[in-house]
Amino acid sequence: MAKSEEKENKVKKAKKLVDKKAKKKANENTICDDKAFNERLNKHYDELKWLYCELYQDDENPLAHFDDLLKQIREYYNNRPQYLKKLDVQREQNPNWYKGNKLMGMMMYVNCFSGTLKKFEKRLPYIEESNINYLHLMPLLSSPKGKSDGGYAVADFRSVQKELGTMEDLRALAEKCHEKDISICLDFVMNHTSDEHEWAIRARKGEKEYQDRYFFFDDYSMPELFERDCPDVFPTTAPGNFTYLNDINKFVMTTFYPYQWDLDYRNPIVFNEMVYNMLFLTNQGIDIIRLDAVPYIWKQLGTNCRNLPQVHTIVRMMRMISEIVCPAVLLLGEVVMAPDKVVPYFGTQEKPECHMLYNVTTMATTWNTVATRDTALLKHQMDILSTLPKQYIFQNYLRCHDDIGWGLDYGFLRNFGIDEVAHKRYLNDFFTGKIPGSFSIGELYNDDERLGDARLCGTTASLCGIEYYDKQKDKDGIERAIQLDLTLHAFMLSQSGIPVIYSGDEVVQYNDYSYKEDKDADKRADSRYVHRGAFNWRKAGRRKIKNAIQAKVYQNLSKMEKIRSKYDVFKSDANMYTLPTWEKSTLAIVRENENEKFIGIYNFSEYEQMAWINETDGLYTDLLTDTKDFKAAGIKMPPYGVLWLWREKK
Repeated sequence: MAKSEEKENKVKKAKKLVDKKAKKKANENTICDDKAFNERLNKHYDELKWLYCELYQDDENPLAHFDDLLKQIREYYNNRPQYLKKLDVQREQNPNWYKGNKLMGMMMYVNCFSGTLKKFEKRLPYIEESNINYLHLMPLLSSPKGKSDGGYAVADFRSVQKELGTMEDLRALAEKCHEKDISICLDFVMNHTSDEHEWAIRARKGEKEYQDRYFFFDDYSMPELFERDCPDVFPTTAPGNFTYLNDINKFVMTTFYPYQWDLDYRNPIVFNEMVYNMLFLTNQGIDIIRLDAVPYIWKQLGTNCRNLPQVHTIVRMMRMISEIVCPAVLLLGEVVMAPDKVVPYFGTQEKPECHMLYNVTTMATTWNTVATRDTALLKHQMDILSTLPKQYIFQNYLRCHDDIGWGLDYGFLRNFGIDEVAHKRYLNDFFTGKIPGSFSIGELYNDDERLGDARLCGTTASLCGIEYYDKQKDKDGIERAIQLDLTLHAFMLSQSGIPVIYSGDEVVQYNDYSYKEDKDADKRADSRYVHRGAFNWRKAGRRKIKNAIQAKVYQNLSKMEKIRSKYDVFKSDANMYTLPTWEKSTLAIVRENENEKFIGIYNFSEYEQMAWINETDGLYTDLLTDTKDFKAAGIKMPPYGVLWLWREKK
């Protein structure tokens, strides 16, 4: 045998051995994977089947749809990248991984922050420098130009907006973020699709199978009955809950905008397909799925079509399915409603639903306190939160991509003779600069004169007065407004849960009024774009320049973020309660564990105020100034002042 032939045979033999070992290893991994999947499925199988069949008992064959669901979720599990499966195991072993004090979030639109998904990777060093390890990327899935509602009208749940890149780009970014221990949150718009989604297009063509995935009616008789109980979401820009389609002479339910067609979750195919869309996204490396407008997803005649029991059944099933397929993933519920409507979305300890919820009431109440200089309602809100189970994790924020609605506890305010309509008018007048002495520059959204109601838009810096005083060249005013900005962030950071800031707030970004001249008519008509402007990298460049406005906010905010991540007393399992200060403009919050005690004191007035606390249990250190031997009694607070007092228990 020739030497070359002998060598070739040896190579073939070696390759065969390698292939055999690889195949054996792959089989072992498959067996291991199947075992993990089966164990998780067995844990939830009985409850999942019961809830599914109960929800769809009116369907001709719910078991067939359930079997298809099980088959498909196993397929999504099999296709889940190996590095994500390892992450699943790690987070299963540490189920409280998100409940400590290490997560710091930031939300942004990719096009505003970096232009594209590929360019976003180059901005990750800035993200890390800013202490951020939780990114909420605002809607980036395919949606039609001119009628997307900021990306909340999805035409394709499995493709990215072309101007941002591709799904492969998103997957690559997610993998890079995971290498840096950065988690990604993505919106999952589950109440509706765009009218240009494939289902909507086929429904419009008359295909009954797809019309059954929405709410179609041949005349107005049924929509009229729905309208009797369903309030308008956008009474001025999109009144009513139905849209008439001239081309096919039918009505379709559109709770939000005419181009957003509500999905009919009474159809099990809708639930199944939307779950598959969610799992597709989690397999791209998404860690947190934000369930958009989740209270609206079940419609029932004779109700207001909000927060119905079937919604909780659906969320519970989604929680179980995620724990089976991708247990590293969290569900964040967008429930922008009164506290008694919000808390049920956590579920129970035995049957949990969402991992996290927005702390919308505290956000609105914080801004109410800025306008009134009265902390009574905010203290009341903190006292309510302190009674909730510690496993309830809220996402805390000062503002987001959306407007600020005045969903306050008016039952409490009425005890002080405050009228709801008049109070809302006062708040909006204050934050739009109509009241003498106001420093705030905001804009209204969906101003409903009939109800005397409107929502507020504006960046944190503009609402706090930095923009106003900067234009006036008022140095003292600027310093006072900067202090208010920092005090609000300090208050947010001292709450239990996960703090999230909106991109640009850390570098004092002002309102962007260019939306009013945008070529997109829908954008021009939507004042929320005043605080959705492109990230100002020029301003960001000033974050390290001594005495620059941006540096004063960025560096102090960074310091507070690092303090929060260092001390265990900021973890969500710490006890929290308020102290009376006997001064309406000051608020004192205590956080306490076995080893540490923290007192956060905040002055919401532009004048010096007292905090008449009397904690004589020892001397404290002010963590913000490193001032030691601080007595926590009878404290004079400077205008918009903040103290973070801490002591170690002996």
